[in-house]
Amino acid sequence: MVWQQVYNPFDNMLLSTLVAAIPVVVMLLGLGVFHLKAHVAAAAGLASAMLIAIVAFGMPAGMATRAALLGGLTGLLPIGWIVLNIIFLHQLTEQNGSFKVLQDSIAGITQDRRLQLLLIAFAFGAFFEGAAGFGTPVAVTAAILIGLGFSPLAASGLSLIANTAPVAYGALGTPVITLAKVHGYDLMAVSGMIGRQLPFFSLLVPFWLIWAFAGRKAMMEIWPAILVTGLSFAIPQYLVSNFIGPELVDVIAAMVSMSCLVGFLRVWQPKTVWTSVSLKGHEKDGGTALPPQKPQVHPRGAVIKAWTPWVILTVFVFAWGLPATKNALNGIFAPKFAIEGLHKLVQKVAPVVPTPHNEAAEYVFNLLSSTGTGILVAAIVGGLVMGYGLPALVRTFFKTVWLVRTSLLTIVLMLALGTLTRYSGLDTTLGLAFAGTGVLYPFFGTLMGWLGVALTGSDTASNVLFGGMQKVAAEQLGLNPNLMGAANSSGGVMGKMIDAQSIVVASTATRWFNHEGDILRYVFFHSIALACLVGILVTLQAYVPPFTWMVW
Repeated sequence: MVWQQVYNPFDNMLLSTLVAAIPVVVMLLGLGVFHLKAHVAAAAGLASAMLIAIVAFGMPAGMATRAALLGGLTGLLPIGWIVLNIIFLHQLTEQNGSFKVLQDSIAGITQDRRLQLLLIAFAFGAFFEGAAGFGTPVAVTAAILIGLGFSPLAASGLSLIANTAPVAYGALGTPVITLAKVHGYDLMAVSGMIGRQLPFFSLLVPFWLIWAFAGRKAMMEIWPAILVTGLSFAIPQYLVSNFIGPELVDVIAAMVSMSCLVGFLRVWQPKTVWTSVSLKGHEKDGGTALPPQKPQVHPRGAVIKAWTPWVILTVFVFAWGLPATKNALNGIFAPKFAIEGLHKLVQKVAPVVPTPHNEAAEYVFNLLSSTGTGILVAAIVGGLVMGYGLPALVRTFFKTVWLVRTSLLTIVLMLALGTLTRYSGLDTTLGLAFAGTGVLYPFFGTLMGWLGVALTGSDTASNVLFGGMQKVAAEQLGLNPNLMGAANSSGGVMGKMIDAQSIVVASTATRWFNHEGDILRYVFFHSIALACLVGILVTLQAYVPPFTWMVW
């Protein structure tokens, strides 16, 4: 029996919106105010979502349970699988000492902590976002930063802030491609529109990152390096997104940015070296950092050997992300399971979609083509190159499983919550509240994308949830549909730093367990402030010359 979603069950949009927001509020209060462990806060949010979906919104209990189950499975694969295997590789490099050599080699480029952040958190992280997405860049960069001696809060929070501007083109353009495919946007048109929004923030975010870390004065001391980093990313981002396509935007831009920054640092260094490893103003509450040490100079062969596992990881992640590779591996093994009792039985209705649409509910067990499997293969190959035997690799893998067990549970619960809100229509009720803002819609429509990513942990999922609504609302208000489709994705990237999944990945990568609430409280201001700036830019693009020239 088909169940139609209800978006205003109380015939009062304000009341319905407040009730729909309860699960999110419960989870955020649990993390940020009551300092609950992440899996406990997620379980509380899921329980409240289940109650509200069934009692207030009328979703059949069986459907609600199956929706949560589907989300939990998605949390294990692909998300949890990525986290587990990137930590596995990190464990291998730590155990044999090669990670220390890698840290020294990065510090050898510059001992200035601000410049290390630019190189690792922004540029290197953007490459992994472009190649893999789904939590990989935060896992990699946070692990490297904590190994370099950054405090846990600095390593976690700054990795999250840096992983914003590249997100819309992450995983070889998956969010943009999905937006166009699912909701009928022209791919090159919407890719180009995003590419005329995000370059402003690709230039801004490196400045914002260093300001957040060390303050305004310390930021201005290295402004030439920040400008080089941002410009060398923003310009390729614009050019590739507008004239080539969305697939390789981040990969190309990140490679250019890393090369330009390293080359620039060969001819320029700041007058004073910033050695603090803690966030300014959070020296006492940011966790215990490793004592800063002067980097050791290692033989060239040792440095090459230390970088080899990460080069192998880069190659495998990039190769695994190619459509041809994914299609080939899916052709070998990728069974698809329809979730009986949910598949095609939940119907979206107006005003979210022009005509009633039955939602698919299928789980694809694409173990072979999953990015996490590519990371696992890279870890095994890298481990063998580092001299590990197979028994040692197996022991380390199961040790890693035990290490991240609570984080995996948290990810499962978070994804269960996000998927339940999608199928029950709770997230759509929240979205409709934004859509009713009239002339202010360009601003609040952008925040709708931010909300979507904050709830689901994925720019792709946010585009699936709200991309159609953005198109319909834009046409009703006489706005360019491509502008608002792009705004959903561009605004969404700023929600990436506060979604529970990303925060759990960051806390796991830095071994700062049970401090997810501390991370959330730190990054929340940065997330909402940057999202509002995107909303202001989109509003200017909608109404104000000369910004309207970008809407073509």
